[in-house]
Amino acid sequence: MSASMTAQRPDPDAAAPLPHDASASRRSYDVDALAEEIVEKLTYSIGKSPARARKYDWLRAVTLTVRDRIIDHWLEAEDARAASGGKQVAYLSMEFLIGRLLRDAINNLNLTTQVAEALKRYNVDLDMIELLEPDAALGNGGLGRLAACFMESMASVGVPGFGYGIRYVHGFFRQEIADGAQVELPENWLLHGNPWEFERRERSYEIGFGGKVTSVVGEPGKPPRQLWRPAERVLAVAYDTPIVGWRGAHVNTLRLWSAQALDPILLDAFNSGDHIGALVESNKAEAITRVLYPADSHQAGQELRLRQEFFFSSASLQDIIRRHLETNESLSNLHDKVSIQLNDTHPAVSVAELMRLLVDVHGMEWDEAWEITRQTFSYTNHTLLPEALEHWPIHLFERLLPRQMQIIYAINAAVIRQAMESKGFDGGRIAAISLIDENNGRRVRMGQLAFVGSHAVNGVSALHTDLMKETVFHALHELYPDRIQNKTNGVTPRRWLMEANPGLTSLLKETIGEGFLDDISKIRDVERFATDAGFRDRFAAVKRENKARLADVISERLAISVDPDALFDIQVKRIHEYKRQFLNIIEAVALYDQIRSQPATNWTPRVKVFAGKAAPSYLQAKEIIHLANDVARVINSDPAVRDLLKVVFIPNYNVSLAEIIMPAADISEQISTAGLEASGTGNMKFALNGALTIGTLDGANVEMRDHIGEENIFIFGLTASEVAQRRREGHSGRSVIEGLPLLRDALHAISSGVFSPDEPNRYNGLVGNLYNNDWWMIAADFQSYWDTQRRADALWADPAEWNRKAILNTARMSWFSSDRSIREYAADIWRTGTDA
Repeated sequence: MSASMTAQRPDPDAAAPLPHDASASRRSYDVDALAEEIVEKLTYSIGKSPARARKYDWLRAVTLTVRDRIIDHWLEAEDARAASGGKQVAYLSMEFLIGRLLRDAINNLNLTTQVAEALKRYNVDLDMIELLEPDAALGNGGLGRLAACFMESMASVGVPGFGYGIRYVHGFFRQEIADGAQVELPENWLLHGNPWEFERRERSYEIGFGGKVTSVVGEPGKPPRQLWRPAERVLAVAYDTPIVGWRGAHVNTLRLWSAQALDPILLDAFNSGDHIGALVESNKAEAITRVLYPADSHQAGQELRLRQEFFFSSASLQDIIRRHLETNESLSNLHDKVSIQLNDTHPAVSVAELMRLLVDVHGMEWDEAWEITRQTFSYTNHTLLPEALEHWPIHLFERLLPRQMQIIYAINAAVIRQAMESKGFDGGRIAAISLIDENNGRRVRMGQLAFVGSHAVNGVSALHTDLMKETVFHALHELYPDRIQNKTNGVTPRRWLMEANPGLTSLLKETIGEGFLDDISKIRDVERFATDAGFRDRFAAVKRENKARLADVISERLAISVDPDALFDIQVKRIHEYKRQFLNIIEAVALYDQIRSQPATNWTPRVKVFAGKAAPSYLQAKEIIHLANDVARVINSDPAVRDLLKVVFIPNYNVSLAEIIMPAADISEQISTAGLEASGTGNMKFALNGALTIGTLDGANVEMRDHIGEENIFIFGLTASEVAQRRREGHSGRSVIEGLPLLRDALHAISSGVFSPDEPNRYNGLVGNLYNNDWWMIAADFQSYWDTQRRADALWADPAEWNRKAILNTARMSWFSSDRSIREYAADIWRTGTDA
C-alpha cells in the first residue's frame, strides 16, 4: 500500500498554521465599499472595464465580491472548530442539489439590499444577473435537495460539519422534449468554471480498484495482516465550497471529489502513434465523476456506479481520518470526534472501507475497529422499495473490491452468529438479516450493511419509520430493537420562503414583524389573520403575482398561454410509477372528456403543470412523460375546451425552476401509492408557500395533516395497510375499470391512439398494466382522486375560504423546517453537544 493510499498523519516538522483573525479583517458590508470592490473585481479579476463588461462579467464580479465576505466567516468558523475540539458531522451523499448559490449567499449574509444598491450605480440589475448563474448539476431529486437543505441548516443552527460527495462534470442530464419524448443531453454547468469552489490539491487520495489481497505476517502472537494490492488506482482531488448559514453566523464546507488519473497520458503509447489509446487511463478515471447515476441496465453501468460509490466513500473516509489525526493521537476516539451520516445506501460501502482502514492500514484489532465503526456511522433510509435498496452482484463486488468483500463476509458471519446465539434466529430470519442475498444470483445487500454498521438508523417520516420496522428491516429490527428511530425531513425556510417568495415574505414581515426570519416557529402568528378579509386579499394578490411569473416562464419556454386566474394544479418531482403522474394524467383526460360532453357545466378553469426527469433506462417513466406531452398537445389545441383546461410539461426541472413553481401553486399534488413515499419535501415547500395539498396518507403527508388540520388538506385514496391488503388479495384493476365508465373511457382514449395517432399502440403497455395488475393502485384510487379534485373545484369557487385555508397552511408549516430536523439529528443521533 502506497503512502498516499493511507490516511497518514501530517509531517510533525511542518510549520503550524497561524491563527486567522477574521473579525479584524472582515470586509465591509457598506454600499460604497461593495460598489468599489465589484468594480475592482471586474477590472483585475476579469479584465474588463464597467463600460465593456457583459452581464456574465458582472455576475462573476459580484460573486467574487460576495465570496470574499463568506471567506471571512469561513476561516473564522474553521478556527473555532479547531479550538473547540468538539464533535463534527460528516454527511456523505451521492447528491447535493444546491442550485444557484449567489442569491442564497446574499440572502443569508443580509446583503441583498446593499448589493442591489451597489449595482444600481452602474445601471445593473441584481435580479437580472442572478438568473445567469447555472444550477449546480450535483443531484436529481429529493435526496439531493434534502442534503442541500441539511447542509444549510447545519450552518444556520451551528452544527459544525462537512458534506462529502462527487463533483459531477455533467450531473444527471439536461432534459429536452422532442416530439413529446424525453431527450437526455449533457449538463455543462462547469463549462465556464465555478467561482464558488476551491481546489485543495493537498487533500488528494489514491483510490484503488481490483487487484489481490495477500496475508502479511504480523507481530508475534497476532494474526496475519491483510494487504490489498489494487490493480488500478485513481486520484481523488478535493474541491471545497463554503455553505453559509443564516446571518453568516457559521459557515460549513461541502467537499466534492473529482477523479483524475495518476498518469494523465501514457507517453510511450502516444509517441508510438496510439494517440487515442494513450489517454485511456485518463478517460477511465475521469468517467467516475462525469455523470450522476449512469444507467445500470447493463454490466458496465453497474460497475461504474459501484466505482463512483466506493470512490467518494473511500476518499471521504481517508480525509476524515487524516483530519482527525491532525488533532488527536490515535483513532481510538474517532467516534467521539466525528459522526458520519450515510444518506441512503449509496455510501454504505463506507462501513467495510472504514474497517479496512482501521484494521489493515492503522493496525487496530478487529473488535475495537468494529465498535468504533458502528458508533461512528448512522444511516438514513429513504425508500421502502426493495429494488431501490442497492444490491451488487457478488462477482462484480469481489472483482472490484476484493478486500472489502472479505470484510463484508466477516461482518456477516459475526451478525448471523449473534442473531443465532442471542435471539435464536434460524431459517428465514437468518436469510432476512444476511448481508448476502442467496436467492437472486448472490448479491451484496447494501441496506443490511448500512444497518448493521450503524448505531442509529432513521426513517424520514413517522409512517415511513413504522413501515421500515414492519417490512424491509423487520428481522433486523427484531435483532436490534433500539436502533431504528424517526427523523422527519424538513426544508430550509431561507431558500423556500424568503428567497423563492419575496412577495409573501414582505407581506409577512409587514403583518407579524421580522421575528420569523430568525425563528420560523413565529410564522404561526399569521394564523390570526386568516379571517381578516384585507389580509386574505393581499395574500391572494401575492399568489397571483407568483402565478403570473410562472405563466411568463411557460409562455417563454413552451409558447403556451395560461391564465394566472385559473387554478394552478402542480405535480413536480422525479417521474416514477409509484409517484403516480399517470393517475394525474388519466384524470386530466377524464376531465377533458367531461368538459367536451357537458359544456353547460360551470367547470373550474384549471392549469395542470408537470415537471420532472425520468431515469434514462426507466422506460415506463419515459412513456409517462411522452403521454403527458401528447395529452397536452391535444387538449391545449382543442377549441372546444375553451381554455378551461391546460396541460403543461416544463422540461429540465431543477432548483431554480422549482423556486418559481412552488410559490405559484394553488394545488400541490402528492399522490404516491400509500406506503411507498418515504417522506417527500416538495409537499413541505408547496404548503409553506400557501398551496393546498391533494395527497394520499403517505410519507410526511400524514404529519402535515396533523399539523395543518385535516380540514385544510385534501386526503384521498387507500391507506398503506389497505394497499398491502389488496396486494395480498391479488388485486387487479380490471373489475374496477369496468365498473367506472369515466375511467374506462379515459383509458380507452389513451390506448386507442387518440393522443398518439402517429403510433396508436404507443400506450398499450401502460394501460394494460392497470387492467392486469394495477400494482400502484391507480385504478383502485381513481374514483377517490376524481371526487377529491371536484371537492377542490367547489372550494375554489369560494375565494375567501380557499385563501383562509391557504394562509393556515403557511402559518402551520414551521415544524417542517430542516432546522428542526438538524437539531433532532444533533441531539439524538450525532450527539454533537451543539447548543443548536
